[in-house]
Amino acid sequence: MKRLLLAMRGGRARRSALACLSLIAVCSQSIAATGVDESAIYGLPPVIDDQLAPAAHYSAYLYDDGADADEGDLELTMEDRMKAIEGKYDDLSEDYDALSGKYDELKSKMKNAAFAGHSDATMKVNGRIHADIWGFPGTSPGVNAFESGSPDISPQDRFGFRRLRFGVKGDIWQNMLYKIEMEFAGGNKSEFRDAYLGWKDLPIFREVLLGNQKRPYGLDHLNSSRFNVFMERPFIIEGNNQDSRRFGLCSYGYSEDEAWNWRFGTFNQELTQATGNYVSDHWQMEFAARMANTWWYDESSGGRGYGHWAVSGAYANPGGGAPGQAPNQAEFQTRPEARSSSRWLDTGTIVGARDYELLGLENVWNFGPLQITGEYQNVWLQRQGNTDLNFYGAYVYVAYFLTGEHMPWDRESGTLDRIYPFENFFLVDTCRDGVRGGWGAWQVAYRWSYADYTDQDIMGGVGESHTVGLNWYWNAYSRMQFNCGYGDIDEHAPVAGFSSGHYTYLGTRFMVDF
Repeated sequence: MKRLLLAMRGGRARRSALACLSLIAVCSQSIAATGVDESAIYGLPPVIDDQLAPAAHYSAYLYDDGADADEGDLELTMEDRMKAIEGKYDDLSEDYDALSGKYDELKSKMKNAAFAGHSDATMKVNGRIHADIWGFPGTSPGVNAFESGSPDISPQDRFGFRRLRFGVKGDIWQNMLYKIEMEFAGGNKSEFRDAYLGWKDLPIFREVLLGNQKRPYGLDHLNSSRFNVFMERPFIIEGNNQDSRRFGLCSYGYSEDEAWNWRFGTFNQELTQATGNYVSDHWQMEFAARMANTWWYDESSGGRGYGHWAVSGAYANPGGGAPGQAPNQAEFQTRPEARSSSRWLDTGTIVGARDYELLGLENVWNFGPLQITGEYQNVWLQRQGNTDLNFYGAYVYVAYFLTGEHMPWDRESGTLDRIYPFENFFLVDTCRDGVRGGWGAWQVAYRWSYADYTDQDIMGGVGESHTVGLNWYWNAYSRMQFNCGYGDIDEHAPVAGFSSGHYTYLGTRFMVDF
C-alpha cells in the first residue's frame, strides 16, 4: 500500500491514469451508440432510463458523507468524476503523510523501549527512590550505649538512600506472573525484595505466589512504604516481623463484593534477601494467615469513608541452632522508629526456643480527610527446659489532610492505596501575572507506639514513643515527609551499666516512585 501511494504521487502515474480513464469513456460511448446494454459487458455499469449509472465500485466513493445518489449525480460526466477522484486522491495523500510521520515518530521512540523476552510475556518496569536525612538532637547516656556501646558517643546524624529500588513485573502465558525487585540502597551490598513467580485465576486458591514475599501479618508492614503515613514502622510491627519478607508459598484471594480478603501460606523464618539461600536440615517453618474485612465502604463518595478490621496469626517452629544447622530464628529486634546503626530493642537469640504463636488485630476508621488506625500484636513463646515468654505491643495513629483529600483503600488486599492530591504542586513563571502554582496535598499526623520485649530472663527492653508527622504530597507519585519524635526505653539488658534512656529524633524524606 505504501509503495502504491508513493507511485500515485508521481506526475507520470497521474497522467497515465487520466489517459486510461479517457479511453474507457470513449469505449463506453461507442458501445452505447450500438444500442447494446452496457450491463452485458463485463466490468461496466448498467444503463438506467437511458442514463449511464455510476459504477457500484466507485460511485459510493464519489458521493460525500455516504449520501444517496440523486438524478443530478447520475448525470456526472467523466470529467466530473475524474475531478472527484483527484480530490479524494489528494485527501488520501495527506492522510498518508500524517500516518507516515506518526509511524516514524513511534519507531524512534520504540528504540529506547524495553520488551519482554518472548511474545507470551509482558513486562512493566517499576521502582522507588527514598532519600533521607536523620538527626538525634537529644539523647541520654543509656541510649548512647544502646547505639554505640559507649555512654559518651551519641547516635550520629546520617543522610543517604533509605530505599533505592528497581524491578520488573508482568504476566507469563495465560495465568502465570512474576516479579523481581532489587534494593540498591546498600551500595555494593545489593539485595532482593519481592522476588517470586506465581499463578492466578486458580480454583479455590485464587492467586498463589512462590518466592520472597511479605508474611501476612502487621497492616503497617503490608502497606507499601510508598503509601504509609510515617517514615518508619512502629516498634511492635517491625520487631515481630523484621523486614517482613521471607521465602514461602502463599495464597491470596478476595470475595466478589470485595468486602473480604485473605492470604495464608507457609514460610521459612530466616531472612535470605542478602544470601539468596537457606541451608539447614531443620527448615524452621512458619504457617501464617490473615483474614480482613472492609465492613463499610462509602461507594457514593468514591471511598472517602470506610471501616476495616482484620485478624492475623502465625505458628512458628524456630528450633535449629544445633551443630551444622542454621541459627535459631527466635529473635525479636527493632530500631527506635528512626534510622540508627543498632537495634535498641533486641531480645537476642532466645536459647531453647521451641515454638511460638503470634496474634495480630487491626482496625481502621476513615472519615474523609481523617483517619484513625491501630494495631495490637502478642507473641507467646515456649522454651525447652525453661519458662514460657510473652511479648506484646500496640500503636495508634491519627492523620488528617489539611487540604481535604483522603487516604484511598484497596479492598482486594485490605491495605492503603495511592493518594491523589486535589491539586498537584507546581510553580511556573508567567509572562504577566508573576509566579503561579499549586500547593499539592498537606497531611498532619500523630502516633503513639509501645512494645514490651522484656519477660523473665529475656530483657529486650520496653519502648514507648510519640511521633508527629507532616506529609507534603507534590503529586500522586512524589512527596516529602517530616517526622519529629520522642522516645523512652526501659528494662533493657544493661549496656555499659545502663538499662534505660530517652531520645529525640528528626527525620526528613524526599521520595518518588514510578
